[in-house]
Amino acid sequence: SGPIAIESIPRPTAPPDGVVIQVMATGVCRSDWHGWKGHDGDIMAHGLPFVPGHEVSGIIIEVGIAVTKFKEGDRVAVPFILSCGDCGMCTHHNRPTICERQQQPGFTMRGSFAEFLALPRADRNLSLLPQNVSFVEAAALGCRFTTAYRAVVQQGGLQLDN
Repeated sequence: SGPIAIESIPRPTAPPDGVVIQVMATGVCRSDWHGWKGHDGDIMAHGLPFVPGHEVSGIIIEVGIAVTKFKEGDRVAVPFILSCGDCGMCTHHNRPTICERQQQPGFTMRGSFAEFLALPRADRNLSLLPQNVSFVEAAALGCRFTTAYRAVVQQGGLQLDN
């Protein structure tokens, strides 16, 4: 909680397993307000100053050395939770939305209220954005898709063959 400031920060670089996107659209969620008010321990652990924002879509402008599914210029949608794919919840229980080592833009790392955003675990988490879906539409999907996925698949017990 406190004053909100607009500042210039260095452009991020792509982690080996990730990308940097130019943010084309970002949403504002009630969770951002909770983070600003100090209600989220992840933000406090990360430390201030901090960049909020977790509903995002954009264009890849840099690709990490280990990324195989994406290239510069790709339009992508970003989920709220970036799962690891290696922990017990991801591998044994197929519950990536409660990944034990999840990263979340705007909470555990810098978020999308910026021109550029570095995102780890790109091959596992990002989705190519079809040309007929706008950046604004895609940014609005990230948080909502994660919530709906958890409700239908994880809590509702829907099997992949249904």
